[in-house]
Amino acid sequence: MPFDLPAYLEARVRRIDDLLEARLPAAAVRPTVLHQAMRHAVLAGGKRLRPVLCLAAAEACGGAAEAALLPGAALELLHTYTLVHHDLPAMDDDDLRRGRPTAHIAFGEANAILAGDALLTLAFAWLAECPAPPPWRPTDLIAELARAGGHAGVIAGQVEDLASEGVIPTAEQLQYIHTHKTGDLLVAAMRMGAMAAGADAAAVE
Repeated sequence: MPFDLPAYLEARVRRIDDLLEARLPAAAVRPTVLHQAMRHAVLAGGKRLRPVLCLAAAEACGGAAEAALLPGAALELLHTYTLVHHDLPAMDDDDLRRGRPTAHIAFGEANAILAGDALLTLAFAWLAECPAPPPWRPTDLIAELARAGGHAGVIAGQVEDLASEGVIPTAEQLQYIHTHKTGDLLVAAMRMGAMAAGADAAAVE
């Protein structure tokens, strides 16, 4: 029987969305504007590519998708925080994201910044609940996401992207932006999934 990719993706996106819906702070919990902004940003839809890759990597290494579900959700929180901040007037100044008003349009710039900060923090809180199994150190999933999302990863790519505005970037600069702003988190998604499944270093690589 041939592999049914659309069905595979639909089933895993549903599991990811259900987890995000259940674990995000409720919109009615104080401070309500913060939690509403967080949910607005995360639950607006999207392909959930990063968490799906995380689950698929765990399965490809012989593990269960369940082992990578919370790490995958943490990836999605961090990815969404980057989108919230990238959409701000100081950066890309976008009014729409996934067909809905961006967080700063819907909730104000200050609340959007704080919602992005809260999503970033919550991503690591969720990861702290799922220590990496042997042969990895318990903190290796946290370290992997921190590297991909930090000053040498997504943030580095965004800084170079801002620096290239109004000029024609070189091929090297464009590759740097794509590698770090987009690629690093995709790589981390697959590495984290394999690590969550307990794969050895060679399999992760």
